[in-house]
Amino acid sequence: MKTIAVIPARYAASRFPAKLMQPLGDKTVIAHTYENTMATRLFDEVMVVTDSPVIFDEITHYGGYVIMSKQPHESGSDRIAEAIAELEVDIIVNVQGDEPFVKKEPLEKLLGAFGDDNQHKVQVASLMMHIMDEQMINDPNTVKVVVDKYNNALFFSRSPIPFSRQNGFAKYHKHIGVYAYRKNALLTFTSLAATPLELTEKIECLRYLENGISLKMVLTDYAGVSIDTPQDLEKARLFI
Repeated sequence: MKTIAVIPARYAASRFPAKLMQPLGDKTVIAHTYENTMATRLFDEVMVVTDSPVIFDEITHYGGYVIMSKQPHESGSDRIAEAIAELEVDIIVNVQGDEPFVKKEPLEKLLGAFGDDNQHKVQVASLMMHIMDEQMINDPNTVKVVVDKYNNALFFSRSPIPFSRQNGFAKYHKHIGVYAYRKNALLTFTSLAATPLELTEKIECLRYLENGISLKMVLTDYAGVSIDTPQDLEKARLFI
């Protein structure tokens, strides 16, 4: 089973433009993400796919494998789908470019969701972690997920879900935006139109659920620091 990691790297992020090229320690954010993904040694190949000559040159500088998107794309999934459409590959892991502290253990657990699935029941998998911090639970920049007893996703939201009518009973999970897909599942996803809930919440993976495609959620206790805002970058600098 050939497994690759693809890092979609858009330069003009809406909330924090050029965030992937911000300095973080002795390297840029995107350089850390690429090198730490390589360091896991879990993949047959690691590539960056970007719309930016600046990011292209940055990855090339470190001797990395990077390609330019042929067309403009609204989402990282679309960018990856274009890049892998003609490749012979079984599992693709989408490592977000703004996740510079990616570690081996969570990705290994994510890939494990496909390991014993000979009947290909798992088409898409993603990571989640248990959260208890009230500020994070109520932060719309933190996407929450609720799951069934088999850890299949029921819904994703920027609102605090589930709503707790009795304190102490609710369990909250943060969705960590790292995905693994079978190739056909990814190509199917990108052929589908954006769905009403996806557009409402601005959460791409709701498109899977609205089209009846289940997501297997994998629990991890490691989230690192996802850089969505300048404040997140400061947290990452403290973290490093």
